[in-house]
Amino acid sequence: MPKTTNTQHTNKKSILLIDDEVTVLKLLEFILKENYQLEVKNNGLEAISWMDDGNMPDLIISDLEMPYVNGLDFVRSIKTSGYYREIPIILLTGNYSIEDLKTKLPYNYDLLVQKPFNPGKLKESIKSFFE
Repeated sequence: MPKTTNTQHTNKKSILLIDDEVTVLKLLEFILKENYQLEVKNNGLEAISWMDDGNMPDLIISDLEMPYVNGLDFVRSIKTSGYYREIPIILLTGNYSIEDLKTKLPYNYDLLVQKPFNPGKLKESIKSFFE
């Protein structure tokens, strides 16, 4: 049975960050570390493995274009899973449009954010998921 990444010592919501671009991960960590418990992975394969070890984030932020398991395949895997399908997902993209995703991704995601993104707006969007 999956476990949450939250510990007894913190009330912070947990966010799984997945991106192969170090600069994007560093920016996300910088803007979110104060308010959230973060787990960082470089690709969808690492993220799936971490989740399969019994970890359950409260929210996932994932890039779409990554090596090994890309964002589209990652979302497909999560949204068809009995355990993980209810976890909100924010997708980051520099190349896909909303129209592209409607044809390539028949599974629901909760928010699409174009890169480069406004950190303040992203923080507000994340906050709204937890209210």
